[in-house]
Amino acid sequence: MAHDKNRTPCDCESLPVRVTDIYGENVFNEVAMSKWLPKDIFKKLKSTIDNNEALDPKIADAVANAMKDWAIEKGATHFTHWFQPLTGVTAEKHDSFVSPQPNGQSILEFSGKELIKGEPDASSFPSGGLRATFEARGYTQWDCTSPAFVKEDGTGVTLYIPTAFYSYNGEALDKKTPLLRSMEAISTQGLRILRALGNTTSRRVIATVGAEQEYFLIDREYYEMRLDLKSCGRTLFGAAAPKGHELDDHYFGAIRERISSFMRELNIRLWRLGVPARTEHNEVAPAQFELAPMFSTTNIATDQNQLIMETMKKVALRHDLICLLHEKPFAGINGSGKHNNWSIATDDGVNLLNPGDTPQDNIIFLVFLISVITAVNKYADVLRATTATHGNDHRLGANEAPPAIVSVFTGTALTALLDALEQGNHDGAGKTDGIDVGVQTLPVLPKDSTDRNRTSSFAFTGNKFEFRMVGSSQSIADANTVLNTMVADVLQEVADSLEKAGDPNAVRALLQTMIKENKKVIFNGNNYSDEWVAEAARRGLPNLTNAVDAIAALHKPETIALFKRQKVLTEIELESRYEVMLENYISSLRIEANTMISIGNRQLLPAAVYYSKNLADAVTALKNVGADSTAQQVVLKRVTTHLTDLQSGLDTLQSVVEKESFDSTKNHAEYVRDTIVPAMNTVRAAADNLEMIVDEQYWPLPTYADMLLGE
Repeated sequence: MAHDKNRTPCDCESLPVRVTDIYGENVFNEVAMSKWLPKDIFKKLKSTIDNNEALDPKIADAVANAMKDWAIEKGATHFTHWFQPLTGVTAEKHDSFVSPQPNGQSILEFSGKELIKGEPDASSFPSGGLRATFEARGYTQWDCTSPAFVKEDGTGVTLYIPTAFYSYNGEALDKKTPLLRSMEAISTQGLRILRALGNTTSRRVIATVGAEQEYFLIDREYYEMRLDLKSCGRTLFGAAAPKGHELDDHYFGAIRERISSFMRELNIRLWRLGVPARTEHNEVAPAQFELAPMFSTTNIATDQNQLIMETMKKVALRHDLICLLHEKPFAGINGSGKHNNWSIATDDGVNLLNPGDTPQDNIIFLVFLISVITAVNKYADVLRATTATHGNDHRLGANEAPPAIVSVFTGTALTALLDALEQGNHDGAGKTDGIDVGVQTLPVLPKDSTDRNRTSSFAFTGNKFEFRMVGSSQSIADANTVLNTMVADVLQEVADSLEKAGDPNAVRALLQTMIKENKKVIFNGNNYSDEWVAEAARRGLPNLTNAVDAIAALHKPETIALFKRQKVLTEIELESRYEVMLENYISSLRIEANTMISIGNRQLLPAAVYYSKNLADAVTALKNVGADSTAQQVVLKRVTTHLTDLQSGLDTLQSVVEKESFDSTKNHAEYVRDTIVPAMNTVRAAADNLEMIVDEQYWPLPTYADMLLGE
């Protein structure tokens, strides 16, 4: 790869760093709060955060002043309410602390009112009909459970305050508000379960998440030469490189020095922001990598994942690299996902999905495990809808990611336990043996109750569930909002039954019924096989292979009722998300189609025409001297055939893109899926055929080999 070998390293690379010295130094966390806040204010704020209590406005001024002083000491001049609109990325508007005084000087001020509530206007963000432009007023409100932090960039140092974003009438205009509501729902219903089963000490049930992030890194020079990467995040053209990931030699391979330098700076910047980045490695595809953090409370993990993506992009630029987060930036090789590792625990540290040594006797574990399985079976289509994007349509089911069928992997031991429970027999079921690999110096290790199934969309992996369908560019908020909501709904049904029965022993009979009614969603085999597709259809499991069909699940009466019951989304809020997702699908693919037309007409056609002219001139010259021109004529015929196909395909694509009149957003999305996308595929096939035979000095785009197989 071409890059600037003389690039000046940042302090992250040049200085020795002890992680414990820098971790969380740019976060207004508990350590910072205890130092900067008066003791009584600190105690009240900590109680608010720990016990999920309403924030006392009376302490806001004191908190704001301390937060301002802390940030200013770190060089901050501005603050921003950092929020997550329905675009899926973050938004911010910076205001300075400067307050002019009558004497012509200024002081630095930040009030409790400014901390708690802001008015960003933000009328141009998608709202799916929740508000018109002339009703633009929107508000941001501090999420005190997610700590504030400072970031440094070209504008200087800014204090970032994580916030919710809602309309004048209180409708959620963002992804954080429903997520926070869903966290309250699962805590409320989970606590009812614990009380019914004899737990009197836990005060909250907390959903936790660790989101693995896959991404690509390519040289910035190649990126600048490709309009498709710049405007769409993926290559719209590109023939396969001679070598992909057939040898599996990149996966977990030695990390190249340039990438290691990027990863080091990335880690240090994330650690300073309190993001617990832990695991990094080469992924399957060439130029593909992964970063995985440790678990955090769901809303904090969601905020941190947004920080991870933003920081990746900024740090990559410092290394003359571009970070690609699209689900499928390169056709024919593995795309990128975001494995959402989800679990639930109590505020006093009990993981409710930990089987323990004897899972057959761990009734709390069994209740929560079977409730999750039941929720996935009941609302598989809604869970699938959270991953419905045009980018993920390229990835799901492509033998690199789970298929569009949502199923649960429980593993051999737990499946045997569930089968035994269904039959009313739980004595001894679920026990696991040790692992002996037959080497004297390697000890026998205990075998987990389950193991990973890399083809499963929703796999139990020891003490958590791994939801593997989320796309690499997506916010994890949607998936976790639905996970929390649907599990809370099942827990509510279970709690109702247990409280009505008044007998904790009634739980086993209830679990037996739940297993019988929902076991069809359990599948431990190869999710990539054609046999599974047929078997899933026989079981009645939904197979929503494209985003348009998947998004439709948000429109169902059952889905509306689910979110209303748990007070997570109103009908109008859910309708807005349905509209926004369809509009995003339409807009994204129309941008891709127009980009394809531009590249095709302005770059690829001229290059192929010029090459064909040179071939024709060569044929004529050879004939003039009586030499054999058969080979040149064969190549010329191939070029002109594919050139004709490309020209025809571009004309067709142009005509179908120009259609603008549709009865509804749904009809428009279906038209894009059924007409524009196939037309784009036709254009790409012709162009990729040309790339394989046109002399490389004429081809205007960096190839896959250039971008993926370089240094």
